[in-house]
Amino acid sequence: MFWLFKTDPETYSWDDLVKDGKTIWDGVRNFQARNYLEKVAPGDLILIYHSQSDKAVVGIAKAVSSAFPDPTAESSNWVAVEIVPVVALPQKVTLQAIKSNSELANLPLIRQSRLSIMPIEDSAFYRICEMGGVDVKSFIRK
Repeated sequence: MFWLFKTDPETYSWDDLVKDGKTIWDGVRNFQARNYLEKVAPGDLILIYHSQSDKAVVGIAKAVSSAFPDPTAESSNWVAVEIVPVVALPQKVTLQAIKSNSELANLPLIRQSRLSIMPIEDSAFYRICEMGGVDVKSFIRK
């Protein structure tokens, strides 16, 4: 599966993920996003989207764990996953560029803009990677 995770770069950016080498993706407090996060599996690829200031896909990460209880949550209703960076996009793929591409018209990013975790169809994932200057075939698991 392919996913898009949104983050506020002023709080935790792609560069922070690269510097850290891995992170626990926690703090998700929306039930629909939580339900998606529960479906993330090791090896799934994730588009990292900077919300707020950039409004652009900036990198590709990979899940290295299944969902587990979120250590930052006060209740057991919430989950987290561990991710690692894979590659930065040579060219950011802006929200404007995504909205301008008819192949991406059905993306949850456009239809449900406040959702922080969302599945991405294979064709949309490949198209965004192509727009960002990355050949994903070089690191997709067979």
